Amino acid sequence: MATPNMVQSTSATAPRYRWVESIDAVAASDWDALEGTDNPFLQHAFLAALEHHGCVGGDTGWLPKHLLLYQNGQLSGAMPGYIKLHSYGEFVFDWSWAEASERAGWHYYPKLISAIPHTPVTGPRFLLAATADPHRCIPLMVDACLRLVETERLSSMHWLFLSAGQCALLQRPHIVERWGCQFHWDNPGYQCFDDYLGALNAKRRKQIRKERREAAGAPVEIVLRHGGELRDQDLRAYHHLYCSTYDRKWGFPVLSLGFFKELSVQMPEQLLLVLARHDGRTVAGAHLLRGADTLYGRNWGCSEHHRSLHFEMCYYRGIEYCIAQGLSVFEAGAQGEHKLFRGFRPVKVRSRHWLREPALGRAVAEFLEHERIDIGEYITQMSAHEPFRRLQAS
Repeated sequence: MATPNMVQSTSATAPRYRWVESIDAVAASDWDALEGTDNPFLQHAFLAALEHHGCVGGDTGWLPKHLLLYQNGQLSGAMPGYIKLHSYGEFVFDWSWAEASERAGWHYYPKLISAIPHTPVTGPRFLLAATADPHRCIPLMVDACLRLVETERLSSMHWLFLSAGQCALLQRPHIVERWGCQFHWDNPGYQCFDDYLGALNAKRRKQIRKERREAAGAPVEIVLRHGGELRDQDLRAYHHLYCSTYDRKWGFPVLSLGFFKELSVQMPEQLLLVLARHDGRTVAGAHLLRGADTLYGRNWGCSEHHRSLHFEMCYYRGIEYCIAQGLSVFEAGAQGEHKLFRGFRPVKVRSRHWLREPALGRAVAEFLEHERIDIGEYITQMSAHEPFRRLQAS
């Protein structure tokens, strides 16, 4: 599905854009100079590792289609993009839209999305140079996306887990907004884990202390290792555990061992593994990525069950790390109301969608209008159950 470079003007100073089918078509230094790449999932190294090791491309149904915007010969904007042949690995579920489209005789796939493959993390989807005007550049990039959808006869365009500020810049007719909810932990400036416990009500404080005692009583040693500290056997052991989770549940382990090895070399300070060892064997593990001010929890796997070990490795060690490193936010992944009682707040997450078929677009817009009301009410209900002491006193 090759698309030629598209030039908007012959003027030397007018912006021009082009689509590329590999992140390696743009220099890492140019891509990472754009604002927004302090998010580790938007860095050239992360996106390249996905492509280099078969996590996207080929027959995965994720075909790279990245947008580049140039001004005066310099890269002034970029958008990670993918032609999708299915809806797996997106975490913003549109299966019912696809079914309705097919019933009406319209093909829903392929479609175009801007998202981080297999990763439900919030962030910008339009990466801009420091000197670029977002009010000018983002509309140009949106127009480029909609033009590609029309030209290639794709069904739709989707920007998933878009930052609130950029979502607001996509307010135009027929580009509809969708809401979801995740649970994120905020650090107001805790100096130690006990400061965080002290902010909770007595019931939840007691629960967390109990869970940590249970985890501490397990016959395991828990270690945290950045990518640069990891040995080959650490990566192999974790990857085996990661895959075993999918063996026991529905799904497919899309992240390959080669992907993790490349991250450990190219992003040695951003990749973080939490490993549990028993009798010389790694029996549980979680992988996280660190941004400029945010820690992102990703996947977990285990070969032995120990009480509360999952909570300790996936939540409490991450919270301790954020406090020690002065990070402001801990995003521990999608879903999970159980996070609420451990100090993770309900947070609205946003996406934007444009469907080429007008009738389907109208039906989706009507559905989303009602869904936003439901999500807003859900967040309000969850917020009422936050475990912080100040809510009891109010």
